[in-house]
Amino acid sequence: MTERQKDRPWLMRTYAGHSTAEASNELYRRNLAKGQTGLSVAFDLPTQTGYDPDHILARGEVGRVGVPVSHLGDMRRLFQDIPLEQMNTSMTINATAMWLLALYQVVAEEQGADITQLQGTTQNDIVKEYLSRGTHVFPPGPSLRLTTDMITYTVANIPKWNPINICSYHLQEAGATPVQEIAYAMSTAIAVLDAVRDSGQVPEEKFGDVVARISFFVNAGVRFIEEMCKMRAFGRIWDQITRERYGIENAKQRRFRYGVQVNSLGLTEAQPENNVQRIVLEMLAVTLSKDARARAVQLPAWNEALGLPRPWDQQWSLRIQQVLAHESDLLEYEDIFAGSHVIEKKVDALVAESLAEIDRIQEMGGAMAAVESGYLKSQLVSSHAERRAKIEAGEDKIVGVNCYESTEPNPLTADLDAAIMTVDHEVEARVVRAIGDWRTTRQESSDRQGMGDPFHWPTTQQALDRLKEAAAGTENLMEATLECARAGVTTGEWAGALREVFGEFRAPTGVSSAPVAVPAEEGSQLALVREKVRRTGDELGGKLRLLVGKPGLDGHSNGAEQIAVRARDAGFEVVYQGIRLTPEQIVSAALAEDVHCVGLSILSGSHAELVPDVLDRLREAGATDIPVIVGGIIPNADADDLKRAGVAAVFTPKDFGITEIIGRIVDEIRQANKLDPLEVPA
Repeated sequence: MTERQKDRPWLMRTYAGHSTAEASNELYRRNLAKGQTGLSVAFDLPTQTGYDPDHILARGEVGRVGVPVSHLGDMRRLFQDIPLEQMNTSMTINATAMWLLALYQVVAEEQGADITQLQGTTQNDIVKEYLSRGTHVFPPGPSLRLTTDMITYTVANIPKWNPINICSYHLQEAGATPVQEIAYAMSTAIAVLDAVRDSGQVPEEKFGDVVARISFFVNAGVRFIEEMCKMRAFGRIWDQITRERYGIENAKQRRFRYGVQVNSLGLTEAQPENNVQRIVLEMLAVTLSKDARARAVQLPAWNEALGLPRPWDQQWSLRIQQVLAHESDLLEYEDIFAGSHVIEKKVDALVAESLAEIDRIQEMGGAMAAVESGYLKSQLVSSHAERRAKIEAGEDKIVGVNCYESTEPNPLTADLDAAIMTVDHEVEARVVRAIGDWRTTRQESSDRQGMGDPFHWPTTQQALDRLKEAAAGTENLMEATLECARAGVTTGEWAGALREVFGEFRAPTGVSSAPVAVPAEEGSQLALVREKVRRTGDELGGKLRLLVGKPGLDGHSNGAEQIAVRARDAGFEVVYQGIRLTPEQIVSAALAEDVHCVGLSILSGSHAELVPDVLDRLREAGATDIPVIVGGIIPNADADDLKRAGVAAVFTPKDFGITEIIGRIVDEIRQANKLDPLEVPA
């Protein structure tokens, strides 16, 4: 019998980027030398939301959760000595995806690459930004146009590129069930494909090429069987939709192509060493089944619930993949789950439920209409609230968090502040100076501009004017964007020009319409906290009011939403205006609404700059009786600094009891107002 040829391993990536283009370039080259087979670029929040590093909203965010790329010079340095024609590069970028792809293409051209050979992916899924990640910029209509223009451009000019990575990953992070994850991702795909088809930019006979370049990026949680069945259901539904709705006959073009990052939501700050086995189990869900195997895998690091992973931590995650692919016999066999009646039953159920939810969304007018109505967001907030309630009640067990909590001292975190990587506080100042230098030294002179001929090489302003003219019309925006890249336009200038034409969008928060997740039954913890809220309000002469604020550009709003919903259910009047606010706006709202407490949620690492600003502004306004509490991924040393600065309490992922947190907030309000402690236990 002839021995079966071993399958080719999936692309192995780590999601990486920080501080500066130069530092990230060094990290990429080191990772590639360790056997990583593709790059996955993390951009910082100003880059993701279309701001330059010196914008007021970028304060404290520059280089924190990714690399700042403000112009062509940054992109050159990011990929210096990395031949892009030979690389497969994934870029986690959405609202500004067209801009970053244009910069990437121009750098590849400067390297002498044939752009038809470029391989990689731009995430470019704006729907999940409205629902979960929060880096949206423009309203749904213009955003869909940007996506459509990118897809039609790449299919014609960069045919090996995946112009969109429809991303259900963050939906699961925001609380989506497997059915919701499938249904919302597929509804997004339908909206995108319908828009491309209806744009008239792709001949009917070429539409199969569009379908073939649609890729997905999914989440794999620790419920191994369910997650693996979810992937099989994804593939089955995608095959059905592309065949029946779009008439794609070529089975290869209908293939469900996906990459995966396994679940970060489930990583714990308590006993973080347990995250290693969680990551392994989650990876198996998307690799063991050949018929549902990921095309690319990137794994988080064991310490991501603590802060930014170090290169060694990322290497550990890469080695997990390499051991499975190269030491085990996984790739030597056909699908080992084929014929399992247990698997088939679960897949059938997921398919049926997901199709029913897809039909429900189509009846509403499709994914974009369901975003604007708030339906999708409220469903996710509700699902997340139910999940959190089960964890708090002990129904869903998390080892080291709500069971088996006793532990030996952890040598990995003995020096907790050294167990993660920190970004030098001076980085932001250097990057801000650099963007100023770029603006003053980019050549607008005739020697660079082809003797001033705007059709040869437009000036920065000419390129921006052409972009606005194109945006106001109907032409594909990619060519005008490429001109901006070549002319030295900055990220903030490109996005600012489109903001002038398209406007901006504030997505629904889903908080007000979320149902009660934890009933306040007599004697329950929530009932006791409600009593504390009521009595404290009576003593202060009215209903207690809590402002939940998201300063800066951090769009991870899940935690803030859950605090807002539970505070509402506990009897607070909650003021929550969504994401992306300046400290000045937050303090103005706190004073205008006469709140009793300000709660700030920051997961991006910008707490050291933004929280003291809020405290200072409250003091200047004479509102020293309003306690400020902070929640997020905050290292111990930073938490101590915040408390010394005047923060009343700091909560991190280890504080998973939301009702308990609400009770603590009431205690801080009483203390700030010099009220005696209540005897109500909670």
